[in-house]
Amino acid sequence: MKRLIERSRSVGEVLRWVTQNPGKVSASHYPIALHKLGQLLQQQPGPPVGAGDGRGPAGQVLEQPEFHALCQAIVSGCAKFDNFSIVNCLYAAAALGLPGESPLVRVLEDESRSRLGRFNQKDVSMVFSSEANNKALEAIFSSQLFYENRQERFIRSMAEWLPRKAENLTPYTMALIAKYVARHRLREPRLLDTIANFLLKRGEQLDSKVIQKLVFPFSRMNYRPSNYGELFPKLEAILEQKAGSSPLATVNILMSMFQLSHFPQTVLHQVFSPGFITNVMSSPYALIVRRYLSLLDAAVELEFREYSGPRLDPRYRVLMFEHALTADEANRKYSYKGLVAEALRQLVGEECYRQDEVLPPGYCTDFLLWINRSGTVLPLSRVPAASRAPPATSPVTVSLRSSVLALTSDLQVVLSVNDKWHYCQNSDILVGSRAMRDRHLRLLGYCLVQLPYTELEKVSGIEEA
Repeated sequence: MKRLIERSRSVGEVLRWVTQNPGKVSASHYPIALHKLGQLLQQQPGPPVGAGDGRGPAGQVLEQPEFHALCQAIVSGCAKFDNFSIVNCLYAAAALGLPGESPLVRVLEDESRSRLGRFNQKDVSMVFSSEANNKALEAIFSSQLFYENRQERFIRSMAEWLPRKAENLTPYTMALIAKYVARHRLREPRLLDTIANFLLKRGEQLDSKVIQKLVFPFSRMNYRPSNYGELFPKLEAILEQKAGSSPLATVNILMSMFQLSHFPQTVLHQVFSPGFITNVMSSPYALIVRRYLSLLDAAVELEFREYSGPRLDPRYRVLMFEHALTADEANRKYSYKGLVAEALRQLVGEECYRQDEVLPPGYCTDFLLWINRSGTVLPLSRVPAASRAPPATSPVTVSLRSSVLALTSDLQVVLSVNDKWHYCQNSDILVGSRAMRDRHLRLLGYCLVQLPYTELEKVSGIEEA
């Protein structure tokens, strides 16, 4: 039967084989028939496949009784189909242009959603490229299997049609999409601009917790949306009204803005006010907010020198990070840092560099070296006290700008190993947090030397390293 369907030369021939031989047709034959119909219709002149209004071959076929009989056979039997047949039927129906409200598509979508947990990655990808309504998108991005795997082709496709459908999506669905894009570092401008436009139109109706989820992809991907000039002032106005209702969300939104070098002065007045600080210090998330506020305060000192409002009380300053980031720890076995460490050990000796040194305001550096103006790497034990960064355990009372002193004759160098996950996917653009870290280290007076993974992966052996 498979060969007969695939060798058919006309739409009528396909429909006859399937509808007149029900006893010989199995579940796997239905997607083959739908795919073959799509191929044959594409070869015929007239309106595109799926026009469905009788204006040509495609529309006429979709109205034929034999085609309805084929659809009804799938609807009746799909609960017993294997996963592969379900997925391929849905994919073929989408390619054929069947409307989302048709009984065949609705039944296949429902059956697919009920099986998401049992689909493999390829099945999931095919299903998701076939569905496009709000309910389907919510199911797609709620799927743990989909969430854990990067579907770049689907995301590129979605960037084409999502702008037309965005106004019909719920904030919850859009937040799920934003979370997925951020997790996989997918710097797709059309998709990010769609999220930004959604936020611009709906921002006043959203609470701060939803706004933070929609804003995060911009800072994560180090991307200013095309409507930046309108969006960020609007977000400032919303934050002014809602700053106290969800302090952690407010601080997260501020962090995203700071990473994109935008500093909302009025909101900072509120966030550093005694009332806001008292409120967050008595909350269950006090420590994480203190970390964020400490970094925001450091960023104000380094990048927003014209700010003259309240600042974070020194008693509450802590290091933003006390050790390597979670992502760096999780991906340690894929990092080039071990290769660089061994190369440094052989080249300059262990006494001439430090690995994983945490520098105020809490940035973990890959390697720290001390070099004089003639280019000689010096033992770190001989760094004068005046030019040393304050110890990581007590950064709170020292001005950040005074933490790197006496650099007129010598240089402290931060060697930065930029692994693959430090960049946006398929890009040479660093993620926002890494980019801000680099800006701050330079402003603190350190000389920053970048070692991108694209160069390190070309290295063969320790001698080349």
